[in-house]
Amino acid sequence: MQEPTLHDIYDARPRVYRHLKPTPLLTHPLVVAEIGTRVLVKHENHNPTGAFKIRGGLNLVATLGASDRSGGIATASTGNHGQSLAMACGLQRVPCTIYVPVGNNPEKNAAMRAFGATVIEHGVDFDEARARCEQDARDRGYRYVHPANEPLLVAGVGTYALEIFEEVPRVDAVFVPIGGGSGASGLVTVRSALGSSARIIGVQAERADAFARSWRTGHRVVGERADTLAEGVATRVTFDMTYDLLKRELDDIVTLTEDELAEGVRFALRATHNLAEGAGAASLMAAWTRRRELAGKTVVCVMSGGNIDTALLARILGQQR
Repeated sequence: MQEPTLHDIYDARPRVYRHLKPTPLLTHPLVVAEIGTRVLVKHENHNPTGAFKIRGGLNLVATLGASDRSGGIATASTGNHGQSLAMACGLQRVPCTIYVPVGNNPEKNAAMRAFGATVIEHGVDFDEARARCEQDARDRGYRYVHPANEPLLVAGVGTYALEIFEEVPRVDAVFVPIGGGSGASGLVTVRSALGSSARIIGVQAERADAFARSWRTGHRVVGERADTLAEGVATRVTFDMTYDLLKRELDDIVTLTEDELAEGVRFALRATHNLAEGAGAASLMAAWTRRRELAGKTVVCVMSGGNIDTALLARILGQQR
């Protein structure tokens, strides 16, 4: 499988920008005060679907051939990737089926249906939903869209990395949540191709840390669970293309406890007045945990999404310290 290149990411731009604008990269004084250095937040939560994934969906669906368009696509998601493809397929009039785990975020399910997708609930977690999707795609002739092993998806989401490095070429570190790894893969691809010295630091949940353990040891593992409030990073496995790329190019990784992830949501709301889901707030919280070593640095935190459901938000806010 061919990894995306900087050229592929530049090629994706007109397809992506046909439907959305570059997202803001903002300095929030309260974030700077609490972390103690220059921090900018990349607000991917301001996209039409509330998350960065829409960039990949727009790029991939725009390139589909006639047979894939008529047969429709299928994918597995906990919501943001699914919304991305649902919106992109709606714009292109392509049938779209999304497989989600039973008990998935109901508001993300509703959003996918509102974009016109068929949503099928199966399995206890994302990986079980993905296995069912892959089987049905083979049986029914769908064009299966893997959530990470898709160069066109990574090229699309890589457009946000271009925006970061064009606006702040001398950034020292970028914190980014890692689930399937497409967002981080876009960042390392752009960073390395442009010759930047920025460190790309991934963030995972301790209760869904298969990628972190695999990256640290060099041996890919399958996690026993992925029961984290940050469903955007809730996967028990690593994926071939993004794992191979990040194994070479990622500089470091931080894992956060459930309490830290919840505090990240509160931190984002308090200090930026933005609603961030657990994965979307994870980069801010990770930077806070590393604040002593970041002194004097220019840091970007990717707020990857803001699609938190109201019941979870109420619980998190009710736990305020």
